[in-house]
Amino acid sequence: MTQIITDLQVTTSELLSVVASRELAGARTVFAGIGLPTLATSLAHKTTAPDVEIIYESGVCGAHPASLPETVADSVLITGSEAVLDMNALFNYVLQRGHIDVGFLGAAQIDKWGNLNSSVIGDWESPKVRLPGSGGAAEVMANSKEVYVVMRRHQKRSFVEKLDFCTSPGPDRALAAGFTPRGLGVTKVITELGVLSRAGIGEELTLTAVHPGVDPAEAVAATGWDLQVSDDLEVIPSPTDVEIDLLRNEIDPTRIYLR
Repeated sequence: MTQIITDLQVTTSELLSVVASRELAGARTVFAGIGLPTLATSLAHKTTAPDVEIIYESGVCGAHPASLPETVADSVLITGSEAVLDMNALFNYVLQRGHIDVGFLGAAQIDKWGNLNSSVIGDWESPKVRLPGSGGAAEVMANSKEVYVVMRRHQKRSFVEKLDFCTSPGPDRALAAGFTPRGLGVTKVITELGVLSRAGIGEELTLTAVHPGVDPAEAVAATGWDLQVSDDLEVIPSPTDVEIDLLRNEIDPTRIYLR
């Protein structure tokens, strides 16, 4: 993959999927959510992580769907999969035993320590917006070796100093509450401006990479806390024609998730 896109307009969905897929290089087991995590993991399976085992919350392990699933319970996930477990077995014997290398999560809000809110915006008793809640997100956060978050919009209302509600506490917050975390929590946050990273417990998210043409000051201004910029800030290589062709013509030709 060496030829860089020069004549095609790459969408935000494509950009985020490509960058997230590259971050999965070497991963063996990924707990994937529907949407951009599925796109990214499917692309990684064809590029950076050919041996990756894709696991879905419905209990499907080693998914090899003929087409993209529209939900975690989509029947296309069953055909060709390596195993289908009930949810008790999936959470007890796969997730809670520490067999997940990377868990993909989304959120409405994230703070500098990688804690996530997917429950409410505003006051709990009278919220402005009520969101879907945890689902399996709290378990994924607590038990995956590390967690990646993909955020379509890098804005102050999403990257906040203090969460309106903590749905999925990272390891720092878990330790403060007396729990011993299994993994590192959120280590990568991929946005349309760049990548925020942290090595694990005791470290806050730092801007470690930006997309071509993005001024780091733009990411700092779009963050609700005093975002630190790495001294070794990288510029992310643009998507290649191979990556974009795979997304558009093999992985999501009917545009289920690509926008």
